[in-house]
Amino acid sequence: MPIYTAPTKDQVFLLDDVLQLSTQDIPGYADLDRETLDAILGEAAKLAENVLAPLNPVGDEEGCSLENGVVRTPKGFKDAFDQMREGGWTALDCDPEYGGQGLPYVVATAVGEMFSSANMAFNMYQGLTHGAYNAIHAHGSDEQKAMYLPKMVSCEWGGTMNLTEPHCGTDLGLIRTKAVPNDDGSYAITGQKIWISAGEHDMVDNIIHLVLAKLPDAPEGVKGISLFIVPKFMVNEDGSLGDRNAVTCGGLESKMGIHGNATCVMNYDGAKGFLVGEPHKGMRAMFTMMNEARLGVGLQGYAQGAVAYQNAVAFAKDRVQGRDVTGVKNPDGPADPIIVHPDVRRNLMDQKAFTEGARAFVLWGASMIDRAHRNEDAQAEGLISLLTPVIKGFLTDKGFETTVLAQQTLGGSGFTREWGLEQFVRDARITMIYEGTNGIQSLDLVGRKLGQDGGKHVMGFFEMVKSFIADHKGQDEAFDTQFLDPLKAASKDLQAAGMYFMQHGMKNPNNALSGSYDFMHLFGHVCLGLMWARMAWTAKGKLAAGDGDAEYLTTKIATGRYYMARQLPMTATHLKRIESGADPVMALEAEAF
Repeated sequence: MPIYTAPTKDQVFLLDDVLQLSTQDIPGYADLDRETLDAILGEAAKLAENVLAPLNPVGDEEGCSLENGVVRTPKGFKDAFDQMREGGWTALDCDPEYGGQGLPYVVATAVGEMFSSANMAFNMYQGLTHGAYNAIHAHGSDEQKAMYLPKMVSCEWGGTMNLTEPHCGTDLGLIRTKAVPNDDGSYAITGQKIWISAGEHDMVDNIIHLVLAKLPDAPEGVKGISLFIVPKFMVNEDGSLGDRNAVTCGGLESKMGIHGNATCVMNYDGAKGFLVGEPHKGMRAMFTMMNEARLGVGLQGYAQGAVAYQNAVAFAKDRVQGRDVTGVKNPDGPADPIIVHPDVRRNLMDQKAFTEGARAFVLWGASMIDRAHRNEDAQAEGLISLLTPVIKGFLTDKGFETTVLAQQTLGGSGFTREWGLEQFVRDARITMIYEGTNGIQSLDLVGRKLGQDGGKHVMGFFEMVKSFIADHKGQDEAFDTQFLDPLKAASKDLQAAGMYFMQHGMKNPNNALSGSYDFMHLFGHVCLGLMWARMAWTAKGKLAAGDGDAEYLTTKIATGRYYMARQLPMTATHLKRIESGADPVMALEAEAF
């Protein structure tokens, strides 16, 4: 059975030492001192390690089953869900007015990594509910909030997002689900939605579906989409449950991974629904869910890489094969542990450097969301909007790659179910696909986000990197050469790629779009390079002051040096590919494939 240990020490280092939450001017952050963070994360770790992680292989082996219209979740899931709910973990960052704890989003993000690493399929049930809660909280009426949110916050009721239909995924303007007005102000929702995560299950009393549909007078395309609340059971005025609505699960998808999560075909046969916000403005409301979901999926990607890495390290230290070419390291045994071999070390260092850099990136992003929302900071809102496709696309691509590297560390054992690595690989694969494929993320980044507000936000990012380098240059020669110089070179590559798009994309848009995927990865590497520079600088300062665990801090700096020397130079490759333009990509006619 695979192992899992929550990375609380690393998270506290990032939150307290690197991001210095308690010193920031964001409401609620002053209370996030080291002792408080230790307490919250320590309790979450117990649930993740002792309850959720042991159920991960159970959920994978058993999967979900559909019996007479009811989805049965794997053995142990309901009890674990009750423990998560009773512990208040579903309500961490929710509005106290509706029963939430009101903690900052960055804390919920750190906890979310643990739960996703421990059992990604399980955590999706409350994750989807949280997304639906956010959409109603942002766009619902006061009456809708009062009726639905308290029990969604407590996860007595679940929530979903219903976008995709059999004939359309990304191009939501093609949806056919209809909403016909009823005399009582509600709407009759008719249509079919597919790939609906947590669409039906036995762990909650009710499920509040958020459904995209079109009114009879809707304009064509995405400008004609409205959003509706469609409860599984109708809710009476006193909050009690009434009749079953005309929404049913028509089947469960047979999937490569995340077997413990019910991925449903949902049929709406004149189901009663209630408009959220204004008619034809559903995409705006749904994007409240989708943006959070995309950040959450980026977290899932590196979280699967993180748990896979832990298991790879444990195997590499235990498995003996061959001898160290520089001298025997295990003289009492027949061979040395494989961790002595340079290629295994390279493999493990790739995993470690990515997962720790990604963790820093996501927590930094979460703090920007807090600043945007709690301080109503437009600059922070613009920056996290720019970085959202990078977080989703780059971190899931590299997260999946990390699970494969971890599987490779185990050799043949990694290909067997006994060790659990193949489940991490299968589960991580979906993160590159759902909530907008990574190709769509790269198009969103280059086609929309890069030029947003006249390019203000990407220029702000460049200035942030430039200022960090200027503020720290010349204080430590080793830091300059090992961290600042590589970061500067990578940032220049990113700027050169943006300049190429400006110069060549206007006359031929394919010059930009054919390079968008490389740009997303180039941007991701620069972000992780910035994170590693920040972490290394903090670690150096703590070492100089004799503050903290010297071994941990020294290891952190060495891991950062590895990323800057071995991974960050990939920006030059991505730039070269971008500058080759559209011709190599578009050279063949469709018939030639």
